[in-house]
Amino acid sequence: MWSFSSYPERVAAVCDSGGEITYGELDSFADTIRDAVPPRRLVFCLCSNTLGSLAGYTAFRSNRMVPLLLSSELNQALLDQLIQRYRPAYLWAPRESQRGYPVRLSQFGYELLETRLMPPPLHDELALLLTTSGSTGSPNLVRLSYDNLEANTASIVEYLGVTDRERPITTLPMEYSYGLSIINSHLEAGATLLLTTNGLMQKEFWTFFKERRATSFGGVPYTYEMLARLRFSGMTLPSLKTMTQAGGKLSADLQRQFAQLAQATGRRFFVMYGQTEATARISYLPPERLLDKCGSIGIAIPGGELSVADADGELVYRGRNVALGYAVSAGDLIKGSENGGVLATGDIGRRDADGYFYISGRKKRFIKIFGNRVNLDEVERLIQGAFPDLGVACAGSDDHMAIFLTGNHEAGEVKRFISEKTGLNPAAFAVTLVPAIPRNDAGKTLYAQLEAVPCGR
Repeated sequence: MWSFSSYPERVAAVCDSGGEITYGELDSFADTIRDAVPPRRLVFCLCSNTLGSLAGYTAFRSNRMVPLLLSSELNQALLDQLIQRYRPAYLWAPRESQRGYPVRLSQFGYELLETRLMPPPLHDELALLLTTSGSTGSPNLVRLSYDNLEANTASIVEYLGVTDRERPITTLPMEYSYGLSIINSHLEAGATLLLTTNGLMQKEFWTFFKERRATSFGGVPYTYEMLARLRFSGMTLPSLKTMTQAGGKLSADLQRQFAQLAQATGRRFFVMYGQTEATARISYLPPERLLDKCGSIGIAIPGGELSVADADGELVYRGRNVALGYAVSAGDLIKGSENGGVLATGDIGRRDADGYFYISGRKKRFIKIFGNRVNLDEVERLIQGAFPDLGVACAGSDDHMAIFLTGNHEAGEVKRFISEKTGLNPAAFAVTLVPAIPRNDAGKTLYAQLEAVPCGR
């Protein structure tokens, strides 16, 4: 039972539209949900950085319902596939979305929609579901337990020193594990969330930031690239105390730049590493070591243990926050822990003499684009399904995906398609036409050869 009865009068969140909600009102809404629906039901929560999305998420957790967090902007066809596969009892969706299901209740600009599907059985410890590949709408989900959430939240509160005086502003999607970890840790501490749907490039974001005296924000590498272009160092932001970064490797130059800025302005800057399979967080680099350990992912979070496997150099994490396992269908939601608290991260790394860890590469075919983890194989399948006469292969690095094509389709058409399907900025994709996709004798794509080909646009 998630309750905020210790500080009911405190403001839990303020929205850029002018509304706000107290912790007591979050508890009251949880009571409303309890009266309306049975416990232990699966619900798809279509998220945005708004009061309605926050109230729904906290109410579902308080009532031991199991939410799957998805973007409210998720492509309808992908959402329909997930509904068919997992059979949620309810959807919590923005009122204007017009999903076509009966409305059970309506509040905070959201509606609880009843699907009347046969609900799947749920394991007693299953608390939350998150997608593994975000915007591609992968059916593969990460199964998180109540203990996972409690352990990771407590650890983050400890090493960041989160208190009820904090006022973090949202710069990341709620359905993204990093963005959700910021919400969870600050709710746990009784802080006030500043919810905004505006981005860094919008004037309204900075107006809200200053008016509400934001004390912290988190960002992925792309966030900090944008801040550098905005000449963030010249902004007057007296309320800002803490900056955090995760969701991919920040370049050494940007890490030094923001570390030096933080030192000069008396702020704290944390570089962190995590995965959804670890309920968000695995390691952090203490601010005082940012410059002499530049490029490091730091040390394991409190309560966790990080090591390097002898055989292949893969980073292995152990801790209470390691997820129960994956789900690929509704039948998997009844399963208990399959990981036993151990996570093979898929990243190749090393440990230095001082106990700090560094990542040198990835074993798996994932990249992170603007903080969204994207499976390159899934993108290939999406394109191949829509353009069956094309040969396709995807490669790339964080924030840059290279799509190689054979066939007669316009590169721009494919680029528009995959941008629409994933909801990611077209600037993240470079499409290149090649005579053929190189393959070995077994028919496997030779990605190393493709990566040497100059990319198009």
